[in-house]
Amino acid sequence: MGSTAVIGLVAAALAVLAVIGVVTARYSDLHHGVGTLSREERARDADHRRRRSNLPRAGVAVERTARTRTSAAVQVAAPTLPAPFSPPEADTTGFTRRQFFNRSAVTLMAVGFAGFGAASLAFLWPRLSGGFGTKINAGNLDELKATIRDNKNAFYLAEARGWIVQYPAVAVPKAQAVYKGAVLAGMEAGVVALYQRCPHLGCRVPFCASSQWFECPCHGSQYNRVGEKKGGPAPRGMDRFGVAIKSGNLIVDTGNISLGPPIGTNTTGQEAEGPHCITSAGGHA
Repeated sequence: MGSTAVIGLVAAALAVLAVIGVVTARYSDLHHGVGTLSREERARDADHRRRRSNLPRAGVAVERTARTRTSAAVQVAAPTLPAPFSPPEADTTGFTRRQFFNRSAVTLMAVGFAGFGAASLAFLWPRLSGGFGTKINAGNLDELKATIRDNKNAFYLAEARGWIVQYPAVAVPKAQAVYKGAVLAGMEAGVVALYQRCPHLGCRVPFCASSQWFECPCHGSQYNRVGEKKGGPAPRGMDRFGVAIKSGNLIVDTGNISLGPPIGTNTTGQEAEGPHCITSAGGHA
């Protein structure tokens, strides 16, 4: 038999012996562990019984008395039902919660509508303290005429949103046949107050210094120096304000707007005095 076979037999024998030893040890543990206590456990139990038997009787009595007193002190309260709800009288509270919310909603709506109405009136009502919609003092009449004449240009009055131009005295007889009221009174005093808004679609109409006409940059409407229509799609001449002379000052009433003269009106006979700033098609010349 070779050495390899011997070593295999020895290894197999050792494995069998190891299995037998493990099984034997496990059986011993199970046999001694079921229903039995170890020596240490039995010693501890004996010591515990010995100490318990040596307790003084007085201590046991004290414990028993304390438990009795605690049980007597703890008493379960009898169950009680909550009192039924009774709503307060209307005289006491004044009004119910629903009434409070209803009145609050109505009050808030009333305040909101009142504020909206006041704001609308303030927006639509003309300002009485000055500005457009009121009577505006344009300054000394003679000084205004001199400024217009010297600059060869119309005088722009920003507060009135309009222009002040001179009206020739020789044209007054023709004006009397077309104009009336405060507008005619201004022409007789030698001035015209023109609203800057184009009667066509409302664009601001500037004064062209070269042609000495008013020429609208939006759609090419043209007016002579006193705002009478000369060309373009505008349905009439430029609208104008009533004026008055007080203590030598020109007062322009921007709350009194008169419609411009009809197409074909030309009381001054003025023609363009130079190149146009705007062509009749609406473009720049």
